[in-house]
Amino acid sequence: MEVLWDSRTPMLVRDVAESLSKRDLAYTTVMTVLTRLASKGFVQREADGRAWRYSPVASREEYVAQLMLDALSLTGDREAALTHFARSVSSPEAEMLSQALADKQDET
Repeated sequence: MEVLWDSRTPMLVRDVAESLSKRDLAYTTVMTVLTRLASKGFVQREADGRAWRYSPVASREEYVAQLMLDALSLTGDREAALTHFARSVSSPEAEMLSQALADKQDET
């Protein structure tokens, strides 16, 4: 996913494999992983001749935000989890959260 997120354009399996060449992964391994990511809805693919071009469905930030929401849904006490999270972030992060919440209020 990191390779796809860092790319500005959809990538062929070959391109992804080349980007991961330091990991010494087989082309077929990369192809299998991309196919599975597509079937699970994490990436989309478009035909390019006999090959496929892959791109992420969501940005890295959207994906991480969804992970945070998924983790939050695992708690029996969302308020306590949110309170603990808010107290754990740095002051600049707290300011960003406050601004995002204010912007959300302005939307309604």
